[in-house]
Amino acid sequence: MRISRALLDELVAHAREEAPNECCGYARVNEGVVEEVFRGENMRHSPYGFDLDPQSLLAANELDGEGFGVAVYHSHPRSAAEPSEQDRNLAQYPHWTYLIVSLDGEPEVRAWKIADGRVEEEALQVD
Repeated sequence: MRISRALLDELVAHAREEAPNECCGYARVNEGVVEEVFRGENMRHSPYGFDLDPQSLLAANELDGEGFGVAVYHSHPRSAAEPSEQDRNLAQYPHWTYLIVSLDGEPEVRAWKIADGRVEEEALQVD
Protein backbone atom coordinates (compact mmCIF):
# COMPACT_ATOMS: atom_id res chain seq x y z
CA MET A 1 0.00 0.00 0.00
CA ARG A 2 1.21 3.51 -0.76
CA ILE A 3 0.40 6.76 1.02
CA SER A 4 1.57 10.30 0.41
CA ARG A 5 3.63 12.09 3.05
CA ALA A 6 0.82 14.68 3.32
CA LEU A 7 -1.84 12.06 4.11
CA LEU A 8 0.49 10.26 6.52
CA ASP A 9 1.06 13.60 8.27
CA GLU A 10 -2.75 14.00 8.50
CA LEU A 11 -3.00 10.70 10.35
CA VAL A 12 -0.27 11.71 12.79
CA ALA A 13 -1.85 15.15 13.30
CA HIS A 14 -5.23 13.57 14.10
CA ALA A 15 -3.57 11.20 16.58
CA ARG A 16 -1.79 14.09 18.30
CA GLU A 17 -4.98 16.18 18.50
CA GLU A 18 -6.95 13.36 20.13
CA ALA A 19 -4.20 12.25 22.54
CA PRO A 20 -4.27 10.94 25.19
CA ASN A 21 -7.33 9.20 23.65
CA GLU A 22 -7.14 7.02 20.57
CA CYS A 23 -8.28 8.63 17.34
CA CYS A 24 -9.89 6.76 14.46
CA GLY A 25 -11.10 7.19 10.92
CA TYR A 26 -10.93 5.58 7.52
CA ALA A 27 -9.37 6.07 4.12
CA ARG A 28 -10.34 5.50 0.50
CA VAL A 29 -7.83 3.27 -1.29
CA ASN A 30 -7.65 2.92 -5.08
CA GLU A 31 -5.37 0.29 -6.61
CA GLY A 32 -3.21 0.14 -3.49
CA VAL A 33 -2.89 3.92 -3.08
CA VAL A 34 -4.48 5.87 -0.21
CA GLU A 35 -6.35 8.68 -2.00
CA GLU A 36 -8.20 10.40 0.84
CA VAL A 37 -8.41 10.23 4.62
CA PHE A 38 -11.63 10.84 6.57
CA ARG A 39 -11.57 11.59 10.28
CA GLY A 40 -14.00 9.66 12.40
CA GLU A 41 -15.05 9.93 16.00
CA ASN A 42 -13.94 7.47 18.63
CA MET A 43 -17.23 6.72 20.34
CA ARG A 44 -15.34 5.31 23.33
CA HIS A 45 -13.37 8.53 23.95
CA SER A 46 -10.69 6.32 25.50
CA PRO A 47 -6.90 5.93 25.49
CA TYR A 48 -7.39 2.14 25.53
CA GLY A 49 -9.57 1.38 22.53
CA PHE A 50 -11.78 2.75 19.81
CA ASP A 51 -15.20 2.33 18.25
CA LEU A 52 -15.54 4.07 14.90
CA ASP A 53 -18.72 6.16 14.80
CA PRO A 54 -21.65 4.66 12.86
CA GLN A 55 -21.66 7.34 10.14
CA SER A 56 -18.00 6.71 9.34
CA LEU A 57 -18.49 2.94 9.33
CA LEU A 58 -21.45 3.32 6.96
CA ALA A 59 -19.41 5.59 4.66
CA ALA A 60 -16.50 3.11 4.68
CA ASN A 61 -18.88 0.29 3.76
CA GLU A 62 -20.26 2.42 0.91
CA LEU A 63 -16.72 2.90 -0.43
CA ASP A 64 -16.24 -0.86 -0.21
CA GLY A 65 -19.49 -1.39 -2.11
CA GLU A 66 -18.35 1.04 -4.81
CA GLY A 67 -15.24 -1.07 -5.40
CA PHE A 68 -12.70 1.01 -3.48
CA GLY A 69 -10.31 -0.41 -0.95
CA VAL A 70 -10.82 0.67 2.64
CA ALA A 71 -8.29 1.31 5.36
CA VAL A 72 -9.46 1.92 8.92
CA TYR A 73 -6.99 3.79 11.08
CA HIS A 74 -6.60 4.39 14.77
CA SER A 75 -3.88 5.52 17.11
CA HIS A 76 -1.94 3.96 19.95
CA PRO A 77 -0.95 7.01 22.00
CA ARG A 78 1.37 5.07 24.33
CA SER A 79 2.16 1.81 22.59
CA ALA A 80 3.65 0.40 19.41
CA ALA A 81 1.92 0.49 16.01
CA GLU A 82 1.02 -3.18 16.36
CA PRO A 83 -2.49 -4.62 16.71
CA SER A 84 -3.47 -5.21 20.31
CA GLU A 85 -5.46 -8.28 21.32
CA GLN A 86 -8.53 -6.04 21.33
CA ASP A 87 -7.71 -4.80 17.80
CA ARG A 88 -7.45 -8.41 16.61
CA ASN A 89 -10.72 -9.38 18.23
CA LEU A 90 -12.66 -6.40 16.87
CA ALA A 91 -11.42 -6.53 13.26
CA GLN A 92 -14.56 -7.51 11.33
CA TYR A 93 -13.44 -6.83 7.74
CA PRO A 94 -10.69 -9.23 6.63
CA HIS A 95 -10.26 -7.53 3.23
CA TRP A 96 -9.77 -4.07 4.76
CA THR A 97 -6.40 -2.73 5.85
CA TYR A 98 -5.88 -1.51 9.41
CA LEU A 99 -3.48 1.40 9.86
CA ILE A 100 -2.12 2.02 13.35
CA VAL A 101 -0.49 5.32 14.29
CA SER A 102 1.88 5.08 17.26
CA LEU A 103 2.82 8.18 19.23
CA ASP A 104 5.12 6.19 21.50
CA GLY A 105 8.41 7.92 20.68
CA GLU A 106 8.75 9.09 17.08
CA PRO A 107 5.38 8.80 15.32
CA GLU A 108 5.12 5.61 13.28
CA VAL A 109 2.37 4.28 11.00
CA ARG A 110 2.13 0.61 10.08
CA ALA A 111 -0.41 -1.31 7.98
CA TRP A 112 -1.99 -4.65 8.87
CA LYS A 113 -4.39 -7.26 7.53
CA ILE A 114 -6.37 -8.95 10.29
CA ALA A 115 -8.50 -12.00 9.50
CA ASP A 116 -9.92 -14.46 12.02
CA GLY A 117 -7.48 -13.24 14.66
CA ARG A 118 -4.48 -13.73 12.36
CA VAL A 119 -2.31 -10.67 11.81
CA GLU A 120 -0.08 -9.99 8.84
CA GLU A 121 1.86 -6.79 8.29
CA GLU A 122 1.40 -5.12 4.95
CA ALA A 123 4.18 -3.01 3.41
CA LEU A 124 3.43 0.72 3.63
CA GLN A 125 5.33 2.89 1.18
CA VAL A 126 5.40 6.64 1.85
CA ASP A 127 5.73 8.81 -1.26
